Amino acid sequence: MTLRPLRALAPLLVAACTVRAPPPAAPAPLPSPSAAPGQSAAAAPGQSAAAAPGQSAAAAPGQSAAAAAPRRPAWVERSNEHAKILLDVLARFSPERASALGVERADQEVSDLSPGVEGRLRAAYREAIAELEKRRAAEKDPAVAEDLQILLDAADRAVRGSELEERTRVTYVHATGLVFEGISTLLDDRIPPPRRATALARLRRYAGLEAGHAPIAEQARKRLDQELGKPGLLAPSRMEIERHLATNARVREGIGELFRKYGISGHEEPLAALNRQLEAYDAALRKDVLPKARTDFALPPPLYAYMLELHGVDIPPAELARLAHAAFDDLKAQMQKLSLPIAKARNLPSADYRDVIRALKKEQLVGEAIVPHYKERLAQIEEIIRKERLVTLPERPARIRLGTAAESAEMPAPRMRPPRLLDNQGEAGEFVLPLSLPGPSDQLRRIDDFTYAAASWTLTAHEARPGHELQFASLVERGVSLARAVFAENSANMEGWALYSEAILLPFMPPEGQLVSLQHRLVRAARGFLDPELQAGKITPAAARTFLEKEVVLSPPLSQSEVERYTFRAPGQATSYFYGFTRLMELRRETESMMGPRFDAQRFHDFVLAQGILPPKLLRKAVIERFVPAQPSP
Repeated sequence: MTLRPLRALAPLLVAACTVRAPPPAAPAPLPSPSAAPGQSAAAAPGQSAAAAPGQSAAAAPGQSAAAAAPRRPAWVERSNEHAKILLDVLARFSPERASALGVERADQEVSDLSPGVEGRLRAAYREAIAELEKRRAAEKDPAVAEDLQILLDAADRAVRGSELEERTRVTYVHATGLVFEGISTLLDDRIPPPRRATALARLRRYAGLEAGHAPIAEQARKRLDQELGKPGLLAPSRMEIERHLATNARVREGIGELFRKYGISGHEEPLAALNRQLEAYDAALRKDVLPKARTDFALPPPLYAYMLELHGVDIPPAELARLAHAAFDDLKAQMQKLSLPIAKARNLPSADYRDVIRALKKEQLVGEAIVPHYKERLAQIEEIIRKERLVTLPERPARIRLGTAAESAEMPAPRMRPPRLLDNQGEAGEFVLPLSLPGPSDQLRRIDDFTYAAASWTLTAHEARPGHELQFASLVERGVSLARAVFAENSANMEGWALYSEAILLPFMPPEGQLVSLQHRLVRAARGFLDPELQAGKITPAAARTFLEKEVVLSPPLSQSEVERYTFRAPGQATSYFYGFTRLMELRRETESMMGPRFDAQRFHDFVLAQGILPPKLLRKAVIERFVPAQPSP
């Protein structure tokens, strides 16, 4: 569990340089969500300079915002003015996340954990809701009115989430993780030097060395001490605290490494003070909190239902689990059929899909060979995308890099680090591969799920192109409104698109890549029933780990990380991959049925990306009402 203000603001948030052939002529721009039939949004910005490995692909020094940002339709500009109401709430109560989005005025600020912050947070939302409702009633433009409703829905979810959290569980703040997020947001290759310099002020405020700022670790401890004594509140889970205690020291080392990497002078004294405070907080967790921590992890059903809603899953947990079980069984049958010719071609002793995947995992990439391999794989995928007209690609290269040890300890999975969404100056997202997963033994530390050739096909499709990297590029480069890019954010859309991206590329992969791509889809189906069944007490964490290792062929550390995700890292979120993918596949089939020979996959995919991060119901509405009628006859 993390700080409640950060979690309450989650509805307001969305959370790789490569070698490639010279790009073709500029692709047609994606259509605006409200573009008239046959019209497009303003053209995307020109190609940015290709970055050398490890360097940022940010705009060149002196490049103006106008040169880096697309021209937006007038209705988008008006919508964005309304969105600033919620951006102000974000900057006030979650400045670290606001910085990540590009709200530069929040760069020096830090989260407030003082008493009464929850009430102040809800009051700010309610004030915002009142103003947005007035504007919604007066709005005549249908597109802007829809965006205003998106903003209202996001604020309402945040209020309900804050109330639920306050009524049900103790505020346990992962203080080291909060600090790492706040500092790494600013100390990043993609961030210009003037913004990086503000990390020192944020560091000093975390350490309580600036007037009006108590040390963040001391605030977190006081909140914890006060709420542990309140009757009726669930104590933090022992599993969560023990996990953080196991990795905090390495994450704190990573904070210092960032300051040294970017040459931020004057950081030594405040960092030393902060580290002492965070170490004291960890000592208090061991001594005073672990004895009171609960041995279970399940959320109260209303809170878990809210978490599903927050991530875009709008069906009951039992129905979700039923659909996921059926999909899991179907995927296993497909994988077994595909494993037979692979085993025969490779002279493997067993054709069982589990054994074939274990054999493929032995072809591990090591060290400096990993990133070049993924860059080459991305170039192959982009060639397929262009040849098969799957989706429109940006002109600029994508970015891929290995994560640092601290990043891998804090978030032990491949991921996309989004670019700033506000006033973007050419910054791009990054596909980050983890180094290893920390664990209590050398055996548990070894992970083989991401660094072998057959896996690079589906991982690159998911995290880079045509998945998350392309999705975030569309938000930045096509002029999508902030309401649709930020405040409609939900995992069902984001992760559903990324898993769908794997699926549309799968027919063009070699057999080994297809098998592992189906295995990754199998993981997502397993999440669809393991997450709710763990919360319902139908399966234990140990049994879930064993199931993932045996049936899904995940390594022990990745299986452990998966179970942590379902139990305390982000309950409910992991189900959104399967659910979002299922809904998007249903929408595609419905659209193809309605359009017949008029259906064009590239136009469909471009339109979907142009809508922003809409939940499944709103995305369907856009496709049926705007895309289908606008497409020409074949």
